[in-house]
Amino acid sequence: MHEFSPLDPIRFTQQLCEIESTTYNEGRVGNFLADFLAARGWAVEKTPVPQPEESAGVGERWNVFAGIPGQTPDLVFSTHMDTVPPYIPFSEDAEFMYGRGVSDAKGIIAAQVAAAEVLRAEGFRVGVLFVSGEERDSAGAKVANESPKGSRFLINGEPTDNRLALASKGSLRAVFKASGKMAHSAYPELGDSAVHKLVEVLARLLKLDLPATEDVGPSTLNIGQISGGHAPNVIADKAEAQVLVRLVGDSKPVRAALMEAAGDLAEVDFTLEIPFVRLRAVEGLPTMIAKFTTDIPQLTNWGEPLLLGPGSIHVAHTPYEKLAKKELKDAVDLYIRVAKQLLA
Repeated sequence: MHEFSPLDPIRFTQQLCEIESTTYNEGRVGNFLADFLAARGWAVEKTPVPQPEESAGVGERWNVFAGIPGQTPDLVFSTHMDTVPPYIPFSEDAEFMYGRGVSDAKGIIAAQVAAAEVLRAEGFRVGVLFVSGEERDSAGAKVANESPKGSRFLINGEPTDNRLALASKGSLRAVFKASGKMAHSAYPELGDSAVHKLVEVLARLLKLDLPATEDVGPSTLNIGQISGGHAPNVIADKAEAQVLVRLVGDSKPVRAALMEAAGDLAEVDFTLEIPFVRLRAVEGLPTMIAKFTTDIPQLTNWGEPLLLGPGSIHVAHTPYEKLAKKELKDAVDLYIRVAKQLLA
């Protein structure tokens, strides 16, 4: 195979971060990655990922898989190309890179490609899979799971501070909708306030004693969005709240608790569930518990999963997203080491 110069993960991260790729808008970064990997000797496949009807995004978007020509991979590195809004331009100083995606997850893409190229040069059968839509609904992972490549192991990349995750919390998303009757607020007895009903339900939710798992921790609940009503002097006829619970086990008791809290005051619609997963350890590596969800539950056909990546989840999804350059370089070595241990 042709020898390629070693990949600089810092400059590659910069190239990726300079392409805006908020969820539903991954087309350009997918095209860039596909062309980049093909030019470095990988056999590349682009698979379309459908846009949802409600998407504000326009144009095509992809998953990008790259493998060694003519080989079935034993191990595949994977992460996502999409980022959360808003877009933050790339910048850097001597120690850190800053901007949207440096840690979640374009720095991880760069580290995985750099590691895969070293392993390829040493004769290991590896590939990389980069998907769309992880930050919203794992749409790309679901598409990818329909066409696995026969790999034995999947190393999924998310910001874990270069520690191996022993578990990843799931998530349960629920919409609470209350209905009432509109009236003039001077005569509340003529109406029926949906907002008042919803407030009572939300107060119950905040007092729930949700399940906990000893080595993982408690389930957590967040009321993320509330909307409803028309004006301060109008009794509200509609109100709605978006709620997300981080799961540490089976969702059934959580669903039952949410339904009980709603009672006859609101309807509950469960719009997304990603299951809680336990993951394997690798000897000699520091570990952590991921309190966030990943694409792993949607990539079950890609081999036994592991979760590992540079960067802190605490700065992902914030205006202060950053990644230490040393941590990115360490991640390349870490990915190589873990792959060799798995394939030994």
